[in-house]
Amino acid sequence: MAETAALGEFDFAGDDHVVPFQVEGLDVRGRAVQLGSLLDAILERHSYPAPVARLLAEAIVLTVLLGTSLKFDGKFTLQTKGDGPVDLLVADFSTPENVRAYARFDEEALAKAVAAGETAPEQLLGKGVLAFTIDQGRFSQPYQGIVPLDGTSLEEIAGLYFRQSEQIPTRVRLSAAELYDRDEAGKPRHRWRAGGLVAQFLPQAPERMRLPDLHGGDGDIGTRAHMEDDAWAEARSLVETIDADELTDPQVGAERLLFRLFHERGVRVYAPQPVFDRCNCSREKIKGVLKGFTAEEIEASEENGEVAVTCEFCSTTYRYDPSEIVGA
Repeated sequence: MAETAALGEFDFAGDDHVVPFQVEGLDVRGRAVQLGSLLDAILERHSYPAPVARLLAEAIVLTVLLGTSLKFDGKFTLQTKGDGPVDLLVADFSTPENVRAYARFDEEALAKAVAAGETAPEQLLGKGVLAFTIDQGRFSQPYQGIVPLDGTSLEEIAGLYFRQSEQIPTRVRLSAAELYDRDEAGKPRHRWRAGGLVAQFLPQAPERMRLPDLHGGDGDIGTRAHMEDDAWAEARSLVETIDADELTDPQVGAERLLFRLFHERGVRVYAPQPVFDRCNCSREKIKGVLKGFTAEEIEASEENGEVAVTCEFCSTTYRYDPSEIVGA
């Protein structure tokens, strides 16, 4: 039987668990996570080149951090469309714990970017848009927030989204890294890791949340200058001290990182939430999509007397006899 933590102690969450936290002295709430085997499974399934894998890893971390904040059954989706070498990223989180993701890229454009040393996330994405979509199911209209891809990082874009759409001061940190070590048999091994943290300023008095570039409501359209709240200024400054390596180092972990940041103010961590690499595709779902195709389209898709469809997320291939689809 597994041992339970004694009073005043707690178990470390470890990889693939989101750790919610609160810093009461700074009116800050947030979540932190380190991804290990979950991330490895998603990235290796598609054999992405390293720059693409690193970018998608950051998108997955951001999706997990934001998706686990949903208080209802539904889905959170992050999607980018840009004119860079990686023209499409999609990552979605289905409550309460399932995540999946994939990337689309131009091999020739990527090779040119790598040769030119232009592999920063913002360079790979180029100009375009990033959409956050929240879907509560068939009885609700999806909500979508869109922010421009304008040459800034995913960290900065996420912060901009919350400031513009939710008017919540938010700081996001993301990092991905390749880890080279040896397995139990002593053989060389390559793995991916990623980590991230989101901190949000949520004081009881809403007027404290106003920043110089945000309106405060009640007719205030931003004509008056507002000083940044001291508590948020301190919290933001502390989050900005995080080294990228701290977010991915398995020896640090989410709880140790939070203690390093906020121990002087007192940080409270809550029960970790596990997340899993799970796709929601199925044979019946794909069949339902195919039934929307015309007989001519199905015939054009036939190869060796069958119609094969591969899920872009999990790479599972479903094969159908045309008679299952047409006239069924």
